[in-house]
Amino acid sequence: MPEPMHDTTFAFIDLETTGGNAAWDRITEIGLRLWRNGEVVDEWQTLVNPETRISPFIQSLTGISDSMVADAPVFAQVGEMLREKLQGAVFVAHNARFDYGFVKGEFRRLQEVFSARVLCTVKLSRLLYPQHHRHGMDALIARHGLVSVERHRAMGDVQSMQAFFELARAEHGDESFSAALKKLLRTPSVPSHLESEMLATVPSVPGVYRFYGENDALLYVGKSVNIHNRVSSHFSGDHNSGRGVRMSQSLRRVEWTETAGELGALLLELKQIKNLNPIYNQRSRAAKRLLSIALEPDANGYLRARLAWEFDPLQLGQYFGLFRAKREALKALTGIAQKNELCNRLLGLEPPGEGPCFQRRLGRCQGACEGLEDVTRYNLRMQIAFHNLRLKTWPWPGMVGASERNPKSGRTDIHVIYNWLHVTTVQSGAELQAIEGAGHTITLDADSYKLIMKALLKPAPGLEIFPLPGELGTPEVLLPED
Repeated sequence: MPEPMHDTTFAFIDLETTGGNAAWDRITEIGLRLWRNGEVVDEWQTLVNPETRISPFIQSLTGISDSMVADAPVFAQVGEMLREKLQGAVFVAHNARFDYGFVKGEFRRLQEVFSARVLCTVKLSRLLYPQHHRHGMDALIARHGLVSVERHRAMGDVQSMQAFFELARAEHGDESFSAALKKLLRTPSVPSHLESEMLATVPSVPGVYRFYGENDALLYVGKSVNIHNRVSSHFSGDHNSGRGVRMSQSLRRVEWTETAGELGALLLELKQIKNLNPIYNQRSRAAKRLLSIALEPDANGYLRARLAWEFDPLQLGQYFGLFRAKREALKALTGIAQKNELCNRLLGLEPPGEGPCFQRRLGRCQGACEGLEDVTRYNLRMQIAFHNLRLKTWPWPGMVGASERNPKSGRTDIHVIYNWLHVTTVQSGAELQAIEGAGHTITLDADSYKLIMKALLKPAPGLEIFPLPGELGTPEVLLPED
């Protein structure tokens, strides 16, 4: 929006609600006034039945009672009209995060997406009148001598906002005022010639989406159970991080891949982030090498912790934790030592030596380093301390299928999994029968292990786990290489 004032429609909006939390409170009144080129071009006000009781405090504050809204339309009946009136307009509100959040929340309950450019008149006042400390509506009315209105009713607050907007414009002049608007409206949004086209074609299904920039550079990979909603949220006015701005400015096209459900989306997102290295994804990068922790008895029978750089990925139950770097493993060992008063020397956190370890001198070790703690007792304490880190042994004899189906689209995905690792995904029993597991090679991966273990041990509703026939074979599992 190069010229924020010219031919731009500003929608001054105020809501009354049953409370302050958009997650569970509801709208009781909407006041709206559309302003363009110095003139009011439309005005609309309606009570809204919140489909819940209004507390005595809120009734006292707003003057809106249960009886007043009993015969009013519910939001589902007025939502389309509100969307039409706000189409293409700048959403203007005092403390806009509140009103914008409630409107988005109401549309979300209808399984619809709402987004708009947002202007907060509190922020506008702070920017234009930094010498003042208070910028609430009552303070603006008193400070600028605005006409007194019925406060805490939607249209009254709309009138106050418009009056402040016009006064600030007159006091600062069009050029300065437009510059302030441009600064506040600088939000991450896709280029105007792409937004409507892209959002119209992105489906409301589970899956993975990919953002591409100039020269087809992959910017970002994301996933959602509703990729239309998730992609839309990247372009809404309440996402204004520097990273989001840069990504939106670079965006040229969007691609997506549909899945049957959340597990498929999670697995595909993980795979594509690791294999495709998108510019703006900072997590889930592939580790060059993994290490774990092994517990082994020393010459005196005490269990010692050893960092294991080489280990059998088919014998995970003998190891504790998967770590991408040595510092992560040492941090875990340090935390275990401090919490359980275990010997730092036996944990490999201090070099071998004679006499008490440093932690013993501080009274934080019970004496295993000097042979003063019973071996059986110490080893039991070690096993208890490391219990939550023990890697899970694969409980099935071979590969399993994890089937999820989308009842709306009819799509079914069968994820073939072995030793907590994703082998492949197929869409039918015929494809499943064609799998030759022995022909697959998969690499042990910490993120995949955690994701799949959680999914298989506590299956979500609708996720069916079943063992695959032994004649399909099993894939070869490898550790990451340097």
